[in-house]
Amino acid sequence: MAKDFYSILGLDRSASSEDVKKAYRKLALKYHPDKNPNDKEAEEKFKEISTAYEVLSDPEKRRRYDQYGHEAYTRSGGRGAGGGAGGFGGVDPFDIFNEVFGGGGGAGGSIFDSFFGGGQTSRGGRGGRRGPAAGRDIVYEMEIDFEDAVFGADKKIELTRPVSCDNCGGSGAKPGTSPSTCGQCGGSGTISMNQGFFSVRQHCPYCQGQGQTISDPCPTCQGVGKVRRRKTIQVHIPVGVDNGSRLRVGGEGEAGERGGPPGDLYVILHVKPHDLFRREGNDIYCDVPVPFHIAALGGTITVPTISGSGKLKIPAGTQSGAVLRLRGKGMPSVRGHGRGDQHVKVQVEVPTKLSHKQKQKVQELSDMIEEANYPRHKDFQKKAEKFK
Repeated sequence: MAKDFYSILGLDRSASSEDVKKAYRKLALKYHPDKNPNDKEAEEKFKEISTAYEVLSDPEKRRRYDQYGHEAYTRSGGRGAGGGAGGFGGVDPFDIFNEVFGGGGGAGGSIFDSFFGGGQTSRGGRGGRRGPAAGRDIVYEMEIDFEDAVFGADKKIELTRPVSCDNCGGSGAKPGTSPSTCGQCGGSGTISMNQGFFSVRQHCPYCQGQGQTISDPCPTCQGVGKVRRRKTIQVHIPVGVDNGSRLRVGGEGEAGERGGPPGDLYVILHVKPHDLFRREGNDIYCDVPVPFHIAALGGTITVPTISGSGKLKIPAGTQSGAVLRLRGKGMPSVRGHGRGDQHVKVQVEVPTKLSHKQKQKVQELSDMIEEANYPRHKDFQKKAEKFK
């Protein structure tokens, strides 16, 4: 433990009582064991913070601590200089937490409802046996074709997951019997242990924090209350989903605890790349080779779209790299209204393997075309002159 209660709370010795309380509230929420499960370092820090607050929030204890220092505190076994009832006393960090935050410590309506997601905590339910808890969610990664994202699809997946035991109804006890209240913790799920000047509550080791024990376990699930079963689940993929879309299938996760509802299944979609199309939002992009004579003279070409072939007008003099748009030929919206556009990037293609006669014709055409008809070439030559 650190050797100064002020430094533990991040305060100097002139801090007011309100400063002490503010510092404690901030650090207690950060290091509370229910927020840091199975983290021994955080649990020890939580104890330190609670001890420091218990001393510095009490004017008389603080005066004695300031007068005799921390060494006197540790030499007296945590009871402070002078000992007796006027000393520092034992500390239950959870009682301090409830006192500061206004929690009753019992099931339902405690401070843990606000900060840690429910009156029953991961420490076994400080006010009594833990109640029903929802099962864990399952995440499943699914790869789909580009066409499935365009048109939607129904897919089947197979999962092996824990489900409630049909033989015992999830109780874990042999049919005709029922779990009994734990005789060690009285059904609270926790026991108290004294460690120095701390009184620490922890999971009851006899019932594992359940508050109940099973003397005659179910032969099917061996007292667990769950069995692993394989199931085929049909998942509907809506029109317009994108890479990384997440689909929720309610109630298809793991079975709940103590009669709680099952978790959910979340399907993460990964869309395979397409040979022709690429997607950006709801727009589709496609590179299309265009013969050089059509690019020069203009014309109409047939291009593929996700909804079938379409006609695209190529203006005369179209350059390679120009992007033309087909309105409404993109991806349908996953929200069910409207769709994007398709953008066609022109790739002017020069003919290869010309015959001798064809080369003569091209040369004749080249001799007839003035340099002014190549504005980009002319501009480039002008910029390149200074490098000669």
